[in-house]
Amino acid sequence: MSRFKQICKGFFGLNEQDSTSKITDQDVENAEKYAAALKSIDETELEEAQLINNLSDYNGHVMYQLRDPQEANSVAKEIQRWTTKKGFTIITHKKSPSGRTGYFYFRLGEDPGSESQKIQGYFAQLPELTKFAFKSAKSNQTRKFKRKKF
Repeated sequence: MSRFKQICKGFFGLNEQDSTSKITDQDVENAEKYAAALKSIDETELEEAQLINNLSDYNGHVMYQLRDPQEANSVAKEIQRWTTKKGFTIITHKKSPSGRTGYFYFRLGEDPGSESQKIQGYFAQLPELTKFAFKSAKSNQTRKFKRKKF
């Protein structure tokens, strides 16, 4: 055995496979059980992003929360591609400094009801999102007024 193999074997804890090793009946049985378990997973067991208010609350504003903030840019680009493909016009897109939450403001079309259903369906099926809501982000102007007492 070469010196390099010995170093790697010691560092990674590797064992060389015997040419006589065979797949046992137990291995086959475990693989069949695993395949059966995968087939039994129902669509209701998959997690979807949850809409935390009603479809009727849609007025062009959509806020969303990501599972992983590192995916903020890729998710935003994916949403932008889909919305332009479906004919939505993006007026504003913002994201938090941490990247965990994002905000889109779309121009309202002729039928806000069907628009809200399309957006709800698309955002719900995105695996990167935990939740989303049809509400506007608070602007700095409204935050300043809330801090002041008159």
